[in-house]
Amino acid sequence: LGGFHLALSQLGHECVFASELDDELRELYRRNFCIEPAGDIRAIDPAEVPQHDILCAGFPCQPFSISGKQLGFEDTRGTLLYHVLRIAEFHQPRILFLENVKNYGGHDGGRTLATTVEMLERVGYDCHHAILNASRYGLPQKRERIYFVCFRKDLGLAEFSFPEPTDEDVALED
Repeated sequence: LGGFHLALSQLGHECVFASELDDELRELYRRNFCIEPAGDIRAIDPAEVPQHDILCAGFPCQPFSISGKQLGFEDTRGTLLYHVLRIAEFHQPRILFLENVKNYGGHDGGRTLATTVEMLERVGYDCHHAILNASRYGLPQKRERIYFVCFRKDLGLAEFSFPEPTDEDVALED
């Protein structure tokens, strides 16, 4: 919870909005980051979200995970991406950072990924995605996730390469 917030604040960026459905997680986010997250993103009018340059979202993974029923967009939680895209289309931030479970890339025979890229392009973004493992980037956790880095098309940043892994040895005790 708050990984994007932590990383971007360490780079000098300020979080202007957060949303979390779960009461306990909203409280945890408030304690960790001193910002009160809004509740259910489905009920948020995009005009209520402050203007921003970067939109980050880790939308629910359960509908796409190999550990779940894999209902994808047929699961209500799987539709939260649509609400993230409503905000992106309204505000047109320069960059979108999105993440989900590794299986998102192959879910429903790849149709979920293709639909996602198509939706991102439709709201004005050049989309790049890759499955990265946190342990290969200096973190003591094997966590494979799909990451999307999307640039607003008018910025002319159609070319993008994900960073090469460092493969440095990092133990949890470090």
